[in-house]
Amino acid sequence: MKTKPVIEICMGSSCFSRGNALSLERVESYLQKTGLLEEVELKGRLCTGNCASGPCMSINNTSYSQVHPDALEDLLRYHLDARNPEAS
Repeated sequence: MKTKPVIEICMGSSCFSRGNALSLERVESYLQKTGLLEEVELKGRLCTGNCASGPCMSINNTSYSQVHPDALEDLLRYHLDARNPEAS
């Protein structure tokens, strides 16, 4: 059985004020639009101390910092597209 991809979004106040509130909305919208909402584990995580590099998130244990909400769709497509051999 294949494990679900995991998206973790920092819920710390610094990351949220820097754009993760919008990022969360965009991730949920993308997952709904692509029919992947039930296929992906989306969860919040506590602050990891990278506040100066926020907003922070990870997709399948690959960490990203300074994530702009407009770049999310490309990141999600890269990690979640079944045709991408590097996606898991």
